[in-house]
Amino acid sequence: MSLDRLIKNCIKQDAQAQSQLYKQYASKLFSLCLKYSKNYVEAEDNLHDAFITVFSKIGQYKNKGSFEGWLKRIAINTSLQRYREDVGVYDIINEGNIKDVSVDINDEDVTIDFLLKIIQELPDRYRLVFNLYVLDGYSHVEISELISISTGTSKSNLARARSILKEKIEDYKAKSNSHYR
Repeated sequence: MSLDRLIKNCIKQDAQAQSQLYKQYASKLFSLCLKYSKNYVEAEDNLHDAFITVFSKIGQYKNKGSFEGWLKRIAINTSLQRYREDVGVYDIINEGNIKDVSVDINDEDVTIDFLLKIIQELPDRYRLVFNLYVLDGYSHVEISELISISTGTSKSNLARARSILKEKIEDYKAKSNSHYR
């Protein structure tokens, strides 16, 4: 069935079409939800909530741009909405004290599994800002609007996330090198 037909059938609330759409996109959207969730269970909840939104708003999709992109925006926004509901108070940041920290990684030194693990271990707001900025290409202005923080807080959270990641990578490299002595 073509994507256009699948969308039209989902608009008509056809359960088979909805099931097919779910099967076609669930794994991609789940990995996206996992990036913005505290854990696997929360990612599953966010995926479920995202598909509820997709099926209730699919009639609003106007064939402008990528359908998959539209789905991804819903998944990200659903995950960020849960985050906004869970978070109470944000740090007040002095932007003048923010240093940009770069993380230098040689492919042979650090595995992708290790990188994904340490990114997932970041405190929630640092992980969200890091993922949005570094992995998904959002600007600090866009991030501040998405998760209701100031641009300075977004910049600070990114710098802190990079600093934490850099420290963990350096520790990992030091431990790896000590095994070879």
